[in-house]
Amino acid sequence: MSKFFFAVEITTYFCRLCNDMNVIIDVGNTLCKFAIFDGHTLVEKQSCEKQDAMFHSKQLVKSYPKLTHCILSCVGDLSKEMLALLKQSFLVHVLSHKSVIPFINQYKTPITLGVDRIALISCAATKFPEQNVLVIDAGSAITYDFLTAHNQYLGGAIAPGIAMRYKSLHTFTENLPLLEKKSVFSVIGDSTESAMHSGVIQGVVFEIDGVINQYKEQYTEITIILTGGDAHFLRDRLKNDIFANSNFLLEGLNYISELNKD
Repeated sequence: MSKFFFAVEITTYFCRLCNDMNVIIDVGNTLCKFAIFDGHTLVEKQSCEKQDAMFHSKQLVKSYPKLTHCILSCVGDLSKEMLALLKQSFLVHVLSHKSVIPFINQYKTPITLGVDRIALISCAATKFPEQNVLVIDAGSAITYDFLTAHNQYLGGAIAPGIAMRYKSLHTFTENLPLLEKKSVFSVIGDSTESAMHSGVIQGVVFEIDGVINQYKEQYTEITIILTGGDAHFLRDRLKNDIFANSNFLLEGLNYISELNKD
């Protein structure tokens, strides 16, 4: 039984009586994330495996009967049953390139711009107005997205994430094992496993620092945001000054939800 849905505190109870709360649902490649916002305040959040998303959606409907609005961001697949349930219970806005957004999109192929990246840049535009912002999302993939101080989104880069790099070493070679990231490892790997850890983790760290330095060569004043599932794992390894915020995408989706209510 999820604490997200059933451990109801007094503050949460009163929040449920409000009509200006938003349900945020982010369907990623491996996980489905749920969040409740009261205005711009994150009240509760939880995540589950995608196969459990329907169950969690039903509990969400039961636990928050006063909620009316939902924004849905889908990178991965979403079942028709779950979408139908949400539309029966809420006014659902499905995020897409047609959504109202708080920035000027200069991406040459806006239709192909991922909804997760749209949400991240929306958060940057709202929280850091008139600033150059580089948002780095370290998840299944590592994405780099740049917003200018003139509120123009120029694009960025997409690279394999940490787990994907481990998986590729295992999948495309005959004898390398499938590993998970490790916090402590030797720079000079003295075994196959330690060499893989060194190569993957240091490769990601050097890549991120290198990309940041390239941006700093063009823009002297720049705010760096690190988010995603591996953000806190990477934060203290990077040489550049950054702001780590694991809720950046959820906050961006909430901002977009407010913009698209009318």
